[in-house]
Amino acid sequence: EVRLAESGGGSVQAGGSLRLSCTASTISMSGFDVAWFRQPPGKELEGVAAFLSDEGAVYADSVKGRFTISKDTSKNTLDLQMDNLNPGEPGVYYCATVKKSGNWFTAVNYVYWGQGTQVVVSS
Repeated sequence: EVRLAESGGGSVQAGGSLRLSCTASTISMSGFDVAWFRQPPGKELEGVAAFLSDEGAVYADSVKGRFTISKDTSKNTLDLQMDNLNPGEPGVYYCATVKKSGNWFTAVNYVYWGQGTQVVVSS
């Protein structure tokens, strides 16, 4: 059974930073595309960033220059450094892996998901 576990969520003021981490068990992240998604309250999942085997790091336009995704294959973890968070970015953040065909930012293209970690941004 593939398990993904997110950590690092919490509350932060607008303009602040958080670092999320996703740890995988029973699967090596080095062999698959891995991504971070978020689900704002009352909205659908949206792709935030991904580490693709053929392209490296890719980002949603809304987070470029503020978020950094990194993968540590020795620890089998996927981190998301989020800087300058704004009040429009709270929600539950999920990591996902094993992407089927299709683009990186569509949730249904991923097979395995973590339970999510909550991010709250106060103004």
